[in-house]
Amino acid sequence: MDDSVDRHIARWRGTAPFDDRVEAVVTRMQFLVKHVSQAKDAALAAVGLQDFEFETLHRLSARGEGGRMTPSELAAELKLSPAGMTGRLDTLEKAGLVRRTRDVEDRRRVDVELTEQGRASWLKAMGLRGEVEADMVGVLGREDQETLAALLKRLLLHVENQDHPQK
Repeated sequence: MDDSVDRHIARWRGTAPFDDRVEAVVTRMQFLVKHVSQAKDAALAAVGLQDFEFETLHRLSARGEGGRMTPSELAAELKLSPAGMTGRLDTLEKAGLVRRTRDVEDRRRVDVELTEQGRASWLKAMGLRGEVEADMVGVLGREDQETLAALLKRLLLHVENQDHPQK
């Protein structure tokens, strides 16, 4: 049975210089990434979050139960300017998803932490996203999933090592 990539390759065969196998692998990866991205967007919409809100909550959640970081730490992880981070935190705080608190010992230090509502929203979005991802990958058996994961890892390591050659 043909998929959309088979039809794509058939349309371009003889017109553009490419290897059919390479084109099939790369285009299928691109289409799957697009499906995952759309599923993520749908999960976020169902929870009432925008992507930037989710990414900030995600970083805070990675810090454990307290989910606490300084604005500058968050900005560095999210690759944002201090002004961009301030605007983002203002929005999240107004929505009740995070709170900013002063450090008891050093009043100059401000920490950002998840609220219960922020953690609940993040967990719900993660759950919905995980369901879609599990459904997509679940078409493969466990052994095939492990094989695919290993093959993708090999490809990623190759690309990452090209971007950052080892000395």
